[in-house]
Amino acid sequence: MARLRAVVLMVAAMATWSGNGEARQDDPRLDALFERLRLTADDYEANLIEREIWDIWTASGDESLDQVMERGIRAMSQGEHEVALAAFNSIVEAAPDFAEGWNKRATLYWLMGDNEASVADIDRTLALEPRHFGALSGLAMIRMAQDRLADAAKALKAVIAIHPHAGDAARQLERIERIIGTET
Repeated sequence: MARLRAVVLMVAAMATWSGNGEARQDDPRLDALFERLRLTADDYEANLIEREIWDIWTASGDESLDQVMERGIRAMSQGEHEVALAAFNSIVEAAPDFAEGWNKRATLYWLMGDNEASVADIDRTLALEPRHFGALSGLAMIRMAQDRLADAAKALKAVIAIHPHAGDAARQLERIERIIGTET
């Protein structure tokens, strides 16, 4: 019953939403942030820059849509997949050019074990924001799980080119390249 009530509240919030969400991946601050992220040698600074990028990506520019996003993220983190899916579905319907709506739904699909749907939403995310290191990291994880190591390596190389400090992407890439090298 609580899940149904949350879904109804999200649908009601979307009904009051008054327009298309801004495509935050087009925010003019991002170019400078990505340049700083690529050039910094400091992990702490890289983490701060990454946080700024995520903050920009996650904010649609519409308060109602942002509230739905917050509810979807909260539901996803609590394992309430149906509630999160309803939220993210309404976001991608209402704002199809808002890359982070697609990315969050891709993450949810991955958590639900639907790699095909996840990859489809990752593709849409990357079409809207080719620098989306989160989506590329997700793609790499899926390709590793599918034993498509060359594709995983390609995604990880893209992550590293955009965000050299991204988690353990470099270690994962080294591991994949060792495996590929020993197989050939």
